[in-house]
Amino acid sequence: MASAFEQAALALTAVVTDPAGVLAEEEIQIQCRAPDPESLLVDWLNAVVYEMATRSMLFSEFDVDIYQSRLRARIRGEPVDRDSHQPAVEVKGATFTELQVREQEDGLWLAQCVVDV
Repeated sequence: MASAFEQAALALTAVVTDPAGVLAEEEIQIQCRAPDPESLLVDWLNAVVYEMATRSMLFSEFDVDIYQSRLRARIRGEPVDRDSHQPAVEVKGATFTELQVREQEDGLWLAQCVVDV
């Protein structure tokens, strides 16, 4: 599940710019807690969106640990550079639309939701 949450956060960056062009220069820690995995995903993504907005940063590396209803993460990125990143949109937040967190038959986890831009 943690890996799926990391990929969902990487997808947030991909909505804005190519994550390959975002350097992992600064590290920030995030903690979330929620009663179920679906709410935890929304809280996690909104915490990343908050850091993107308040710090004017983009992130390209996500290390997530999930234990029961708690998530702890280290995220790494750099300040937005409009010339090099050429941001397409600004993500406003994660929603409960199309929200799913579940283990698939192949043992891999699916973590998805719609984000507002």
